[in-house]
Amino acid sequence: MKFQSYAFGQNHFRLDVDLHAILDAYWPEWKRYQAEFDSFGEFVGSEVMEAAYHIDHDAPPTLVMHDIDGTRVDRVRLSPAQQAVLPRLLGINRPPHEGGNWRQHFALGYLVADPGLYCIVTITGQTIYAIEKYAPEHREWVAKMFAGEAFGATWMTEVQGGSDLGANTTTAHFDGASWRLNGEKYFTSGAGLTDLALVSARPAGAAGGPKGLALFLVPRLNREGSLNFHVRRLKDKSATRAVPSGEVEFADTQAFLVGSAKDGIYYTLENLTVSRLANAVAAMGVAKKAQLEVLGRVQRRETFGKRLVEHPLIRRDLVDLAVRMAGGAALAFHAVDAFDRAWHERPPYSPAYHYARFLSHLAKNRTAEHAAFMTATAMELFGGLGFLEEYAVARWHREALITPIWEGPSNIQALDLLEAMQKKQAHEPFLADFLPMLKRADTDAARLAAVTMERTVAHIASRNSPEEAQWYAKHALTTLADAAQVGLLYRLAETGGPRYAQLAELYAAHFLRHEEYPVSALDLTLIWEAGPDA
Repeated sequence: MKFQSYAFGQNHFRLDVDLHAILDAYWPEWKRYQAEFDSFGEFVGSEVMEAAYHIDHDAPPTLVMHDIDGTRVDRVRLSPAQQAVLPRLLGINRPPHEGGNWRQHFALGYLVADPGLYCIVTITGQTIYAIEKYAPEHREWVAKMFAGEAFGATWMTEVQGGSDLGANTTTAHFDGASWRLNGEKYFTSGAGLTDLALVSARPAGAAGGPKGLALFLVPRLNREGSLNFHVRRLKDKSATRAVPSGEVEFADTQAFLVGSAKDGIYYTLENLTVSRLANAVAAMGVAKKAQLEVLGRVQRRETFGKRLVEHPLIRRDLVDLAVRMAGGAALAFHAVDAFDRAWHERPPYSPAYHYARFLSHLAKNRTAEHAAFMTATAMELFGGLGFLEEYAVARWHREALITPIWEGPSNIQALDLLEAMQKKQAHEPFLADFLPMLKRADTDAARLAAVTMERTVAHIASRNSPEEAQWYAKHALTTLADAAQVGLLYRLAETGGPRYAQLAELYAAHFLRHEEYPVSALDLTLIWEAGPDA
């Protein structure tokens, strides 16, 4: 791996000045766990990177349909490298349930970044979430999942529905002794690995649409010890090869109802919110890996008699990477912080929970766009080598391209944002949170961000029809996220120093004024060179 990557062998936590600043702002107590973060940063920069590269290129999970006796098992075979790292990775699901918080979990997940490995962590974590909060009678599974002895999953997607949960056709009926599911799920992450899955299904007689769905826990084996569902096949994928994803069939499959059937859609959407936050931090984590590769490259590669880092065009790209990196990470963790303060709520929820959900849409969408752009830029900065699969930087772009699609593409995020605004007035706490933040900054850039927020919200609210509001919703999704990132960078400046005020000015110039970065940034080397001692 040391021949394929500049980032390999480095401590990814020590190198990440933005993560340090974010933790200082949102969770000052993190320093009590500094040794854990430091050890984990070394782990992800060495063993996890090595394992991920090996899995991706040489040993993706393989479906084993039958055992040696001819018994159907539908299990995946993992490489020894993947088996070795998964138990430690799955341990990051502990903090929210063992006296810690979601900031800690997501900071560690951000350091992992690899969407395939982190996907296994998050779907297991979401299963734990549902059990701990709504199905404590199944808590015997939790210790196994913390230890990596069992894996969870979230299976909602059906071929005719995609992101439209209301189109689910999997049915559930109670036979007098237990619930039984019939149907299929078309895209099931963790297929062949999962021991207990969260599955959406419609009970007999329930209403149509998403509100008729209930949520169930489905074990791999039924009470008789036989296979409870079948894995039809694993998907052929161009990215995220570390997580086996496939198609699953249910035929009188034994299941256990989670909580109340009438609230199933709310439990499902809660889990989806957790997943979208994971998507956001993973997107920026992938972007950080690509940025680390670039910083190694530009210091070592020479062209036209100079190191790359000495060329103004290269410095311009380094500034862009730094601006997007700091802004996107700040937005992701602001959403995490809001969720951490509201996640114990149950339906019907308070405005604080609706606001956390509102932020998750902004964060999930914009971080994915940043990650795809940043990893593409990284490939370009590597020149011809950037497009070769034998080097690490190409894989980061391939992985980043998944983040705009998983957990709902931008169209779905825009629709959900509209619902949060129109039905829950979630834009009101958003303005109440950000306008004072921008007022404290008291700069032209901050005033521009404040005006942009207010005008965008007013523009959506004044549309004459739902169709007209939808037409502008994606633009609002991006614009509100960009204005928010300006505010968040100024907030980081309050504890993290003047570098973040400079980043806020640069973000506003490029994404709100739609101008090129000012040439004065050419010599602001601490903008993009910043390390732990900057």
